[in-house]
Amino acid sequence: MTTALFGTRRIATGHELHLELGRTRAILLALVATLCVAWLLSSATSLQRFVAAPALAAAISDRAADASGEDAIVPVAAKVSPQLHAEIEALAGVIAKRYRIAPEATRALVETAYGEGQRVGLDPLLIMAVIAVESRFNPIAASDMGAQGLMQVIPGYHKERIAAAAVESVLDPHDNIRLGALVLKEAIRRGGSETAGLQLYVGSADDANATYAGKVLAEKQRLLQAVQRLRERLRA
Repeated sequence: MTTALFGTRRIATGHELHLELGRTRAILLALVATLCVAWLLSSATSLQRFVAAPALAAAISDRAADASGEDAIVPVAAKVSPQLHAEIEALAGVIAKRYRIAPEATRALVETAYGEGQRVGLDPLLIMAVIAVESRFNPIAASDMGAQGLMQVIPGYHKERIAAAAVESVLDPHDNIRLGALVLKEAIRRGGSETAGLQLYVGSADDANATYAGKVLAEKQRLLQAVQRLRERLRA
C-alpha cells in the first residue's frame, strides 16, 4: 500500500518536472529570439545612421552671407565634393585638438552637424559652436536643470519634437544633434536673428548683453577661420 502510493507520487512528480522543463525551454528560446531581433534592429539603425551622415554632409555647398552679414547655408543637390570632405576633416582636427577628444568620433559628429544643418537650413558651424559652448563635445553632459547631451536639450520641453524626429535617446550624439538643430532652428525663426535665437535657445531672451550668443558666435567665428584657411590652401 505504502509502496504503491510512493510510486504514484514519483511518476506524477516526474511528469510535472518534464512539463516545467518544457515551459522553461520555450521561455528561454523566446527570450533569445527577442534579444537577437533587438540586436539586429539596433545594428541596422546604427549602420544606417553612420552611412547616411557622409551622404547628407556631401549636400552642403559654400556659405553665403545674408542681409545681416551672418553666414547662411545654401543647400544644393547632393553630390560628392572633395573640398567638403577636406573641410570636414579640417574641422574635426581643430575640434579634436581644442577639446581633447578622439578624432574619429569628432569626424562623425562634424558629419552629423553638416547633415542636420543641410536638412533644417542651419549653418553647421553654428551647430558645432553651440555644442562647444553647451557641452564641450561631451555627449553625456547633464545640467542641474535637466538639459542633456551635446546640445544640452531638456527632453521634457520637447516631447513632440522628440517623437517627430524619431529620437531614440537624447544622450545618443546623433539623435541629440538632430533634436538640438530643430530646437535651434525654431528659436532663430522666433527670434528673427541668430543672436536673438541663441538667447531664446538658452532661455535668456531678457539678457540685454546677449552674453550666451556672444560666446557661441565667437566660437563659430573661430571655426569659420579654420575653414577659410583650408580654402585658401586649396586655392593656392
